[in-house]
Amino acid sequence: MIYNMKNTRTLNSLRNSVVALFMYIVNFVLQFISRKVFIDHLGADVLGLNTTITSILQFLNIAELGIGTAVACTLYKPLQENNRTEICEIVSLQGWLYGRVAAIILGCGIVVACFIPQIFAKISLPMWYAYATFGVMLFSALLTYVVTYKQILLSASQQEYKIQLSYKLSMLVKMFVQIIAVKYFESGYLWWIILEFLFAVIASIAVNKQVSRTFPYLTIERDNSKKLLAKYPSVKTKVSQLFFHKIASFTLSQISPIILYAYTSLTMVAKYGNYMLITIGITSMLAALFNGLNAGVGNLVAEGNKDRILSVFREIFTSRFLLVCSCAICFYFLCNSFVELWVGGNFVLENRIVILLVVIFYLNTMRNVVDSFIQAYGLFNDIWAPLVEAILNIGVSIALGAHFGLTGILLGVVISLLVIVFLWKPLFLFRKGIQYNIGFYIKLYLKHLIVLLIILVPICFVAQLIRVGEVDNFVEFAIKSMVLFLVSFLFLGCGLYFVEPGMRCFISRMKSIVKVIFKW
Repeated sequence: MIYNMKNTRTLNSLRNSVVALFMYIVNFVLQFISRKVFIDHLGADVLGLNTTITSILQFLNIAELGIGTAVACTLYKPLQENNRTEICEIVSLQGWLYGRVAAIILGCGIVVACFIPQIFAKISLPMWYAYATFGVMLFSALLTYVVTYKQILLSASQQEYKIQLSYKLSMLVKMFVQIIAVKYFESGYLWWIILEFLFAVIASIAVNKQVSRTFPYLTIERDNSKKLLAKYPSVKTKVSQLFFHKIASFTLSQISPIILYAYTSLTMVAKYGNYMLITIGITSMLAALFNGLNAGVGNLVAEGNKDRILSVFREIFTSRFLLVCSCAICFYFLCNSFVELWVGGNFVLENRIVILLVVIFYLNTMRNVVDSFIQAYGLFNDIWAPLVEAILNIGVSIALGAHFGLTGILLGVVISLLVIVFLWKPLFLFRKGIQYNIGFYIKLYLKHLIVLLIILVPICFVAQLIRVGEVDNFVEFAIKSMVLFLVSFLFLGCGLYFVEPGMRCFISRMKSIVKVIFKW
């Protein structure tokens, strides 16, 4: 194999998850400190400038069109077969495609730069702040397309932890040094911009060295781009399909706050934003834990053993269900207490809205089980699905939002997720990818839901016993959160262990990993 196969897929996934989770925690803490230091020493206007420019660049990055995802899907098989010629050709093709994307983003960036005085006409800061910030952030984004794109090999070969320990560690060091510079140096923002530029280069060099050490044979062909595009037509096809998925996803993420503002008030938007920050934090933590599995799933699918694929699917499903439901239970019982401690009782939302937020959180986080297998199979040809999801989301949200406000808007989100994510995506995967009876998935899901409904009774009793809704400080909140999470995790885990083979396989796998770790 292309990488050390003495390490199993499970151990590689575990290593990726542990490193990613550690990096997430450090990043979360530094982000919190950085935001505080920024506001205290540079002011809210500078922070707003940064946030606005970041949003503009995120919009420009739509030009990526899913090329990275398409290339990763194409790489799984040659990596599994150690076909070095194909690996070099596919990465070379990615480099050529990304070069074109970089040219488009640069061109759009130049156009945007011409309108910076108009975009930031209301700011009280010197205009060079806006130009310098935009220029440095645009430069950093372009490096992703012309220099660091080869890191896709590390992700596709289950070595994403090397990206974490090179590129993302460099970004954490950058953030730490920027905090020091802004807090203690004169001309703090100038230092912030200089460090942003320097560490963009340092991080790119660091990840490229990791790629070179791991894949010393990698060579990039720059003259055969059209020939390679003809040789690997699936990349072009997948990019065309992913275009619709990307546009729909971007629309969905941006439209809800606009509809909310149209039917309610800025105060309600602020309340909703607070709860969304909480769900984003939990979702990011779960992503750090589970994203390391994606390359392992791709490698598994490339082997083509259907029985093994089904076994791993149910194991991943049950382990994610356990964690997601434990987090969802805690979110339902504790989110209002946290918001009250954090920003005050005036920002607490009604219980029916919290229930809808829990449902949306659950559907959005559990969808990744099916999505990871869909990506591994390269199944993106259901281009109508994201369009229908967007139409349902926007249409129902507008219709119900006019009568029920935030409740109606969230119902629109729930309905679109239920139709496409909950119903269609699993059917699509089992019909076109795994090619197995969908009854397998339905029985698996029903079994998990029944266990969840049964254990909710004792969990509610424990929640009332420890009075989770009555907290006076963050220490008490943290203790009650930990107790409720552990109770939910243990009750649900034990219930699933007795009825679900996937949970028993997962526990057995964890035991074997612990034994291996202790042997080391």
